[in-house]
Amino acid sequence: MDARTRERGPSAEQPQKGKDAPKTSPDQTGDATDQQPAKTPTLRERLREHRLLAAVGAIVLIAALVGGLLYWLEARHYESTDDAFIAARSFSVASKVGGYVTDIPVTDNQHVNAGDLIAKIDERDYRIAVDQATAQVAVSAANIANVEAQIDSQQEQIKQAQAQLEQAEAQLRFSQEEFARAQDLVEKGAGTVQRQQQTRSDLQAQQANTERARTAVTAAQVGIKTLQAQLEGAKAQLEQSQAQLDQAKLNLQYTSVVAAQSGRIAKLSGAKGTFVTAGQSLMMFVPDEVWIVANYKETQLNDMRPGQPVEIRIDAYPGRKLTGHVDSVQPGSGTAFSLLPAENATGNYVKVVQRVPVKIVVDNWPADLPVGPGMSVVPWTRVR
Repeated sequence: MDARTRERGPSAEQPQKGKDAPKTSPDQTGDATDQQPAKTPTLRERLREHRLLAAVGAIVLIAALVGGLLYWLEARHYESTDDAFIAARSFSVASKVGGYVTDIPVTDNQHVNAGDLIAKIDERDYRIAVDQATAQVAVSAANIANVEAQIDSQQEQIKQAQAQLEQAEAQLRFSQEEFARAQDLVEKGAGTVQRQQQTRSDLQAQQANTERARTAVTAAQVGIKTLQAQLEGAKAQLEQSQAQLDQAKLNLQYTSVVAAQSGRIAKLSGAKGTFVTAGQSLMMFVPDEVWIVANYKETQLNDMRPGQPVEIRIDAYPGRKLTGHVDSVQPGSGTAFSLLPAENATGNYVKVVQRVPVKIVVDNWPADLPVGPGMSVVPWTRVR
């Protein structure tokens, strides 16, 4: 028993097959599957994947090269600079006369047309000055009329003096004839000495009377010359009075400050009720006429000429592109016209590429975009 039992012992301990064998659970089956090693891609699959990436990379590289070549072929025809800005001849608006401001009918950044009223000065004092000048003109005109009347009267006196002179000369001739007859009779012994003396006395008296009449004519003629000089002075006084009247009228007009040209109001400083003196600034004015000043390097000007087309982008409105043309190139660098120009003949000289302002005129400024001096732009000038 013991021997057979020992011989069958190991067989009894082995698991039995068939229905008595233990079943494997699904969880145990899954764990066995996960523990299997991943499938390694084949060499063909790897080559196919690398070929696809290489083709995409080659296409991207070719596209970049073609794009870069096209950009270079197009961009080499242009010269550009970021040192450019909008410019205008802005100026200060001031009154030519002093007084209290009675009205400012404009506001900041408002657009006005040429001739529009932008400020009003109290005009009462200037209207009184016009009335005074008008009265002075009337006085001068009356003075001229008075002198002219005196001249007319003096001319009549000259005529009267000339008539008296003619009468005196006629009497003088008669006295001379009487004296000659009396002298002849005395010499022949037919006349008396008393008659001779009488006619001589009459002749001398008539000579004196004639001289007095001649002097009266001369005095009358000198008097009319004096009156004519007074007339010239009166006319000059009238012209002076008329000039004062014109100046007074101008000063009255200056009380209304109007826009000299179309543009926009900026930095409005005048206010109703303030007192301003002649020449005091009331506001700044930016005309509608603006352009672009592009400070190109002097090495970029070799092919740049007036009339060449320009594409412009404003930094404030990057989505808008404007067109224009080169108007002119300044005959000298910007530093040459500065307040303290560089003195290259003194000290150690270091060559620096200079900037030269180029004026660019825009073909058509956009009406819906506010643009003004100082705004930065980037121009592209086609030079080739």
